[in-house]
Amino acid sequence: MTKAPQDDPDQDSPQVSRPGRRAAGLPAVANSLRTVGAQAGLRRGLPLLRAVNQTGGFDCPGCAWPEPDHRHPAEFCENGAKAVAEEATRRTAGPEFFAEHSLEDLAGKSGYWLGQQGRITRPMHLAEGADHYEPIGWDEAFGLIASELGALDHPDRAAFYTSGRTGNEAAFLYQLLARRFGTNNLPDCSNMCHESSGVALGETIGIGKGSVRLEDLWEADLIIVAGQNPGTNHPRMLTALEKAKRAGARIATVNPMPEAGMRRFKNPQTARGLVGRGTELTDLFLQIKVGGDLALFGAINRMLLRDDAIDRDFIDRHTHGFDAFAAHRTAGDDAAALAEAADRTGLTEAEIERLHELVLGSGRIVVCWAMGLTQHKHAVPTIREIVDFLLLRGNIGRPGAGVCPVRGHSNVQGDRTMGISERMPERFLDALGAEFGFEPPREPGLDTVDTIRAMRDGKVEVFIGMGGNFVSATPDTAATERAVRNCRLTVQISTKPNRSHVVTGASALILPALGRTDLDFRGGTEQFTTVEDSMGLVHATRGRVRPLSEHMRSEVAIVSGLARRLFGPDEHLPWEELASDNDRIRDRIERVVPGFEDYNARARRPGGFALPHAPRDERAFPTATGKANFTVNEAAPTEVGSGRLLLQTLRSHDQFNTTVYGLDDRYRGIRGGRRVVMVHPDDAAELDLPDGSYRDLVGEWDGQERRAPHFRIVHYPTARGCAAAYYPETNVLVPLDSVADASNTPTSKSIVVRFEPDSGGR
Repeated sequence: MTKAPQDDPDQDSPQVSRPGRRAAGLPAVANSLRTVGAQAGLRRGLPLLRAVNQTGGFDCPGCAWPEPDHRHPAEFCENGAKAVAEEATRRTAGPEFFAEHSLEDLAGKSGYWLGQQGRITRPMHLAEGADHYEPIGWDEAFGLIASELGALDHPDRAAFYTSGRTGNEAAFLYQLLARRFGTNNLPDCSNMCHESSGVALGETIGIGKGSVRLEDLWEADLIIVAGQNPGTNHPRMLTALEKAKRAGARIATVNPMPEAGMRRFKNPQTARGLVGRGTELTDLFLQIKVGGDLALFGAINRMLLRDDAIDRDFIDRHTHGFDAFAAHRTAGDDAAALAEAADRTGLTEAEIERLHELVLGSGRIVVCWAMGLTQHKHAVPTIREIVDFLLLRGNIGRPGAGVCPVRGHSNVQGDRTMGISERMPERFLDALGAEFGFEPPREPGLDTVDTIRAMRDGKVEVFIGMGGNFVSATPDTAATERAVRNCRLTVQISTKPNRSHVVTGASALILPALGRTDLDFRGGTEQFTTVEDSMGLVHATRGRVRPLSEHMRSEVAIVSGLARRLFGPDEHLPWEELASDNDRIRDRIERVVPGFEDYNARARRPGGFALPHAPRDERAFPTATGKANFTVNEAAPTEVGSGRLLLQTLRSHDQFNTTVYGLDDRYRGIRGGRRVVMVHPDDAAELDLPDGSYRDLVGEWDGQERRAPHFRIVHYPTARGCAAAYYPETNVLVPLDSVADASNTPTSKSIVVRFEPDSGGR
C-alpha cells in the first residue's frame, strides 16, 4: 500500500524557467510511469495501462477524445495515465482518515493534498453540529436522504448534479430518479463548459454536438484550433493532428498563449517522437487577445464574401438567413472593418490576411474549439459566427470538414444524451413517461449557476452530486460556499476526497462509488457500462481491478438503492430489476433515446457504434427552418480600463479539471506551485510587476470586487493586455452573475483584474 502525503506541500515558492517548445516524448513516458508507480504500484498499474482505451478494456476516466479503429498498444496520454493511476491507487481514505482529521482541519488543506489521500472506502456521515465524519451504513444513509427529500414542501427544493464521469446507464437512472421525484433540477458540468456550444449549434445546425468524426481530421485540408490547448487538456488529439499534418493538412492555432503541444509534438508511440525531432504542428499561430475570436471569424467571413469565395449551391439548397447575414457582414468600408478587427483581436492585418489565404487554399476545413471560446459573455455569438464561416464554403456535411467542439470529461456528452439536462425536449419527456408509466415534470429546472443562486436564496435545501467537485468547479467560490452551507443536506457520490466534502450543508454524506477502473459485479455477473465520446461514438467500458473495499458500490447500485428507499415498497418503477443488470437499463434506454436501437448488441461490438447526426450524415438540419441557419452576430469587446488586464483561467499540465495530479506545469516552465499569474513582460513593466514579486488579484465586475491573494508574478509571452492563472484557485474571481448570453455559462475566460500589494493571506 502506497502512503499518502502527510503534510500539505508549501506552494509559495514555485520555480520558474523558460516555457517548453515541445510536448510529450520521453519526459511524458517517464512522468506517466512515475505516477503509476507511486499511486497504484507498477504490478497493479501497468496491466491497467495496457487495457485503457482498448477494445475489451476500459475507457480513460479523463478526457472524451475518441479512439481510432486501429489502436496503439499504449492508447493513452500522460494525463490519462495519471487519471488511471489516481483512480486505481492503493491509497485509502477510510474511517480512520476521517477520525484523524476534523472538518476544520480538512478545510485548511489544498485540493492537491485532499486528492492524494486515496479512495474513500466507506459511506461517511457528518451529523448536524459535528466536527468529524463518521461511518454510516448504506441503508441508514439512504434512509437519511429519503427522509430529507420527503420532508421538502416541493420537489424543486432538491437539485441533482452530475459530472461527466458518470456512465450512460447510471446517468439515465439518475435523471429518471430526479424526474420520478418530480423535478427537472439536473445541473451538470456541461453548464460550465460546452453549454455555449450546444446552444449555438442547436440554433444553427439543429443538433448541439460536433459534426466530425476522427477520420475527418485526417482528410481535412485545414484545421483551425481556436481557444484550446490540446497538449494539456486533450493530449491524444495531438496524435490525430500529427496524422493529419502528415497527410497534408495545414493547422492554424488561435490562442492568447503559445502552447508547447501545438508547436512541436514528440509522439511517444513512435521512435521519431521518442528520440527524433517530432512533428511541428502549427503552420500559422495567431496570438489573439482573449475574447477576440468573434472579430477574427467575422473578418474572415467578410473577406470571403468580398471575394465571392463561397459555395452558392450549398447556400441556396441547405441554408436560411444568408441575405441578412451577408448584408450585416459587408456593411461599411472594407479597410475600416479590417482595421477594427485587428484592434479587437490584437493581430496585425497581415496575420488576418494570412489566415484568409489559408482558407482560400483549402477545400475542406474543420474548426476545433474548447473553453477558450465558450466561457465569455459573447460565447454563443462567437460559435454561431464559426458556423457561418463553415456554411459559407459548404464545410458541414462532407468528409474532412465540420464543427468540432472538443469535450473535456470522459462522458459529459453521453450524460446529456441520457437526459441529464434541466431542459430536455418534450419528445424525450414523452418517451420517458410512456416507458415508465408516470408523468415527468415539464417545467424547466435549474442549471448550475441557477442552482447556486437557489441554494443561496434558500430555495434548494438538498443537494446531491454524483461525481465531480462542485464547490471547486463552480464560479464565485465564496458565494458558492455560502450557498452550499445554506442547504439542509449535501450528498456527494465520490471516489476520493475533495473540497466539496469539507464545504457542506447542515449535515452531509459521502457515498463511495466504483470508478472506471473497478470491476463491477451485480446480479451474479460482471457488468459493463457504456460511454459516448466527443464525436458521438458509443462504446463499452469494463473495469479491471477489484475494488479496495466491499463497501464501494457502482453508481447504478447507489441510484437504484436510493430510489427503492425513497419511493417505498408500492413503487411501480422496477428499480430492483434495473439495479441487477445493466442490460435491462440499456433495453429501456433503447425505447426512450433515439439512435440506440439494438443497444445491447451494438454495445458489444468492438469499437461500439456511432449515433446518428443528420447534418453530418445527410446534410439535413433539424432546425425550425428545416435548414442550416446563418446568423447575425455582434459583440462589444470587454472594457478593460487603465492599469487592468483581462484574465483567463486555465489548467496546469499536472491537472484535469479540479483534480490536481501534481504541482508542476512543465510545458509552461512552472514547478512546485499553483498560485501564479502569467503576464506579458511589457504589460508587467507598465504595471510595475517585477517577475517573482507577489500581488493580490482583484477582480472587477459591475461595481463589485473579488480578491484572490498572494499570487507570484510570472513574466510570460501572453497576448498583450491579457493574463492567465490556474483554476480553481482563481474561481473566486469569477462573478456568479457574469454569464454568457443564452447559455448561462460562467465567464471564466474574461475577468477584468487589477493588481494590489500582496496581503499574504489566502
